[in-house]
Amino acid sequence: MGNYYYSKNPEVVHEEKRWDFDILGNKISFVTDNGVFSKTTVDYGSRTLINNLKIETMREGRILDLGCGYGPIGLGIAKSNPKLIVDMVDVNELALSLAKRNAELNGLKNVNIWESNVYDKIECTDYNLILSNPPIRAGKKIVSQILAEAVSHLSVGGRLVVVIQKKQGAPSAKKLMETVFNNCEVVARDKGYFILESIKLV
Repeated sequence: MGNYYYSKNPEVVHEEKRWDFDILGNKISFVTDNGVFSKTTVDYGSRTLINNLKIETMREGRILDLGCGYGPIGLGIAKSNPKLIVDMVDVNELALSLAKRNAELNGLKNVNIWESNVYDKIECTDYNLILSNPPIRAGKKIVSQILAEAVSHLSVGGRLVVVIQKKQGAPSAKKLMETVFNNCEVVARDKGYFILESIKLV
């Protein structure tokens, strides 16, 4: 797999960087390294996802950041919503170790971070919200699994919200989410990125 962020142990020459980024009005500090996705800034897709979440409607509850990387989505939400419990998982152990360090660096106690290949180590079945900036390079099968299996981990009324570029499969992702949930809304479009949202109705 080599230097590929969707792998358990990316083979990298370590080159850590530390930088700050404003997420939802809070300054978040990050340590990143080679072998993780978007190591020098919060990528545009994740930013677009965060900024279109309607997170103000969620004061409490449990959410899942699936494919969390070094943590920008989950940690940014946890910082701005201290009553939320944010579970964060990834298959990349280097990314997970950085996410744990970044949670500590920002003094965040309302997060749980562990290794899981998609949903294989996720026991919770009543998340209020599942978020993902799917690892497109992992292939369509993995992305489809992220979308299709979310429904069995959401509470009734819970939402799946993902960001996918149009050129990387947003239209087919929308069709799959419509099939699974019987609904899917394009919440936002920004520079080719689609924010797709489905609600578990029953």
